[in-house]
Amino acid sequence: MGSTKNGGGFEKKALMQKSKSMGKEEDHKSKNMSNRILVTINILGSSGPIRLVVNETDLVSRVIETSLKSYAKEDRLPQLGFDATNFFLCCPDAGALEPLKPIGYYGTRNFVLCKKQASPSAESPSKIHNHRRNNKGSGGWKRLNKSLSFGALRFIMHCAAASGEAKA
Repeated sequence: MGSTKNGGGFEKKALMQKSKSMGKEEDHKSKNMSNRILVTINILGSSGPIRLVVNETDLVSRVIETSLKSYAKEDRLPQLGFDATNFFLCCPDAGALEPLKPIGYYGTRNFVLCKKQASPSAESPSKIHNHRRNNKGSGGWKRLNKSLSFGALRFIMHCAAASGEAKA
């Protein structure tokens, strides 16, 4: 009879420990789930946005890296490469995002991934002038205007200008 009491006590202890550990796991899961957010990243020239689940504390630079990897994994066009330093994220509320701030800092979930423009100082002025003269009739802006609405184009130009201001 004494063995049944000990066995019952052991079972109660085991159940209590199991319920405590399950409670800890549920608390841990709920903490992690509250920090995860779904972000939508639009990429110029792509067929549709990339949607990622990221942690609110992830840095903007990490979100850019993850979106480039996801984009390449899906074999999307145009090919962008993997160097996150060549890109920046924009959002309508904050303009160009700082790469060392957490993505949750901005309080928005929709972004545009933009490629940084090469600085003109890297090329000689004669090369730039010849390039402009040779491509004078290419109609690049006309094609771009047909593929984008004016509002989207204005937003992209705003982001590009904001990223230039952030560097200076």
